[in-house]
Amino acid sequence: MPAYAGGGEADRLDRTTALPPPKPERSGMFGSLRVRNYRLYASGQVVSLVGLWMQRVAQDWLVLELSDGSPVALGVAAALQFAPTLFLSLWAGVLADRMDKRRLLLVLETGLGLCALVLGLLDVTGVAELWHVYLLCFLLGAVAAVETPVRQSFVVEMVGRDQLTNAVALNSMTFNLARMVGPAVAGGMIVWLGSTGWVFLVNAVSFAAVILGLVLMNPAALHRGEPVPREKGQLREGLRYVRKRPDLVILLCLVFFISTFGLNFYVTLAVLARNTFHGEADAYGLLSTMIAIGTLAGATLAARRSAKGRPRLRLLIFGALGFGVLEIVAGLMPSIWLVGVVLIPVGIAMMTFTTTANATVQLAVTPAMRGRVMGLYMLVFLGGNPLGGPVMGWLAEHFTARAPLVAGGVVSIVAALVGGFVLARRGGFALPTYRLGLRKRVR
Repeated sequence: MPAYAGGGEADRLDRTTALPPPKPERSGMFGSLRVRNYRLYASGQVVSLVGLWMQRVAQDWLVLELSDGSPVALGVAAALQFAPTLFLSLWAGVLADRMDKRRLLLVLETGLGLCALVLGLLDVTGVAELWHVYLLCFLLGAVAAVETPVRQSFVVEMVGRDQLTNAVALNSMTFNLARMVGPAVAGGMIVWLGSTGWVFLVNAVSFAAVILGLVLMNPAALHRGEPVPREKGQLREGLRYVRKRPDLVILLCLVFFISTFGLNFYVTLAVLARNTFHGEADAYGLLSTMIAIGTLAGATLAARRSAKGRPRLRLLIFGALGFGVLEIVAGLMPSIWLVGVVLIPVGIAMMTFTTTANATVQLAVTPAMRGRVMGLYMLVFLGGNPLGGPVMGWLAEHFTARAPLVAGGVVSIVAALVGGFVLARRGGFALPTYRLGLRKRVR
């Protein structure tokens, strides 16, 4: 029995869960796109994520307009949007292990689209107030807190274990391609139309693409394992499973500190563009697009690496270290154009770390626990934002808009050094091969 398997449900499923026979590996940077179900999913995500990033810019700009440019108000909006992750993501992981993920995603994507529609109608009609935005941020965050772990754990069902690392990297490419296009389009629309409301409405319509992709999928071609029966204590069982895996605990702690204090661009870039460089919405769109260029490049490199094997510990740590150093450099740049230039390598380092961490966690757990572990992963990845958002907003308001970037970089460097040292001493991560009953180590 693997040393990391606990008793109870995790132990039973480790012994009984069998994966289908391995299929010939699809090589190449875009190997996962040869799978029809994943191709439908990725196509819908491209459209929907462009709309999502358009809303991200419009929402931040609307909050600044309604609050007279308050960084704290922007931090509060971010905190409200991510707060539901603290309460719902773990339960979302339980649902992901129990239910049909495709059908569940159809309901959740519809809910996200409705949130965007309501905010757009309020804004276009001129009745939007700050508390309206706060409320809808919270509702959007509640739906997203359930949707994200389900969507993350659904990827392996579309492509199988052999293509998981490649699919995670391609998801990041899709996400960051949208991140490059969406903010620029949103900034231009806001300046041209003089309103953020139409941006929200465009995002609401964009959800039709991802819903259509899910509807057109072939359920019989999904790589589904045995469903986890409904039992008491399944959430606690998932937490016990992670607790018995020190390698996972260390990685989750590293992800928490970097995502909470380092990935603070949803607060810093808008404030930096408006309050430090006295720009308009298109200046914020420019900075968002520059970092998206870097994250797209980083995701592309991750997709190329995925054809060569599993993620490695040194890549995870070097990505985190590089991100911290470059974030500090970006925070010290004297002009908005220089900030934008440095944000490109910042994005590359950021994606190197996040894609490696995501793939490592999914490959290192038993299939029957993947939903719950990914729920915990998304909790630490996003759940720290209710803490990090207000803290970074406070730093920007009482010191300078550059302070959150510098502070986030310092925290990321310290976390990477400590986490890397402990993981290296432990010998890396356990990547199990369940069919053979073996456990591999990745360094």
